[in-house]
Parts: sequence; structure tokens; C-alpha cells
Amino acid sequence: MKKLFIGVFILVALLVASCATNPFTGKSTMALVDNSELFPMAFQQYDEFLKEHTVIKNTSDAQMIQTVGQKIANAADVWLKANGYPNYLDDYNWEFNLVDDEQINAWCMPGGKIVFYTGILPVAKNEAGVAAVMGHEIAHALANHGQQRVSAAQYQSIVGMVGSAALGGSKYQQLFETAYGVGSDVGVMLPFSRKHESEADKIGLTLMAIAGYEPIEAAHLWERMSELGGGSTPEILSTHPSSQTRIQNIIQWAPDAKREAAKYK
Repeated sequence: MKKLFIGVFILVALLVASCATNPFTGKSTMALVDNSELFPMAFQQYDEFLKEHTVIKNTSDAQMIQTVGQKIANAADVWLKANGYPNYLDDYNWEFNLVDDEQINAWCMPGGKIVFYTGILPVAKNEAGVAAVMGHEIAHALANHGQQRVSAAQYQSIVGMVGSAALGGSKYQQLFETAYGVGSDVGVMLPFSRKHESEADKIGLTLMAIAGYEPIEAAHLWERMSELGGGSTPEILSTHPSSQTRIQNIIQWAPDAKREAAKYK
């Protein structure tokens, strides 16, 4: 019990000391790994990925990815400066690349390194659809979701080790390790990921609206996504909200995004 008390005290102290407030969410979040460490690692991984894949350049689609990405990044800069964060993007290094791959996907590394796969372009359908995806991905970077996920994974590991050590040698140790592994994933890590996706959807709507795009186009994007079908994984066991949940949220948030964007015209 003494070991458990000491372990809990250390964990609480570590959590309190390593929290940072994000300007886009207004929330205090875990930051066990500083961006000064995380960004260089992410940039290196991004460069390695590009070397191993076919990057499409000098096409209209590639140019659209560059143009839309820069518009959304500029919108973020406008919002940050207007809200008292003029230096927030100093360490970011935006890069937007189109990669030849049939996957219906796009992603963003911490610090602003973004990849669009060619497979998502028919679903995006037009520039507004690309802006919806781009706003979502850039929002992940701005909200420091990569940093939070790395920190959460580290914290999850530490909690597991503390609990296991505290129960070491007892009949409850194996039970704890099994229950904690399943419970922390389903009860904490997966909802944590779904929360990030919803935050990125909401922030992305505002960014695309500031950039001059109609935010309701994001709902149309997810309508097209839902028409593709896909797996039957229940939402509770998924890292992403269901398409229907996203569509409903976007319809609800779109008017607010337009009102916010109107402040910067």
C-alpha cells in the first residue's frame, strides 16, 4: 500500500507539472514531451516517409494541395495573431505533399507536415472538400494532439508499471495487468483519440471558414465517406467517431464557424 501511495503521488505531481494550455481548445493538456523534442523527430520521420513513397509534383492536384494547405495555415496565423498568440507558430514548418497511394487517407505530423493520399481526392471531390480534410489535419497539429497522444501513452505505461509493482507478488497482479490493459484502452485511450478527432473537426471548420471556404462542405465530405461503407467496428472501439456523429456535429458547429470567421474579414 505504501508503494502504491508513493506511486500515485509521483504520478499526480508529474501530471500537474507537465500540463499546458492550448489556445485553440482552451484546455490544459498533458505535455510530457516538449515540442522542441517532438517536432524534429516528426520532421525526420516525415522526410523518411517521402523518400520511401512516390510524391506527386507539378500537377493540378498537387498544386491544389499546396494552395489549400497554405490558405488554411494562413487562416490559423490570422486567428492566432488576433487572439494574442503571435509567436505560436514559430517552431512549425508547414509542408503539404500529395502521395501516390490508393488509401482514402490524409495525415499530419506534429509541427505541420501533412500528406494527402491520391485515394482521398475523389472523395474530397473538389477544393472545398480538400479544405475540409486539410482544416481537420492542420487542426491536429495546432491542438498538439500528437504531443498529447505521446504523453498519454507514456502516462498509461507509467501507471501500469506503478500498479503492477505495487501489487507485485500478490495474487492480484496478473488480474490488474489484464484488466488495466483492456480498461485503459477502451475506457481512456480510445475515447481520448475520438475526442481529438472531434476537436480537429471543430477547429478545422473555423480555419476553413476563415480561409474563405463554406464549412458545411465538411458535412458533405463525411456524407460521401459514409457512402463508401467500410468496417463495422462499433464506435466505442474505434479511434474515430462514426461518420453520422461527425456529420451531426459539423451541421451543429458550422454556423458558429462562419460567425467566428466573419470577425476576420
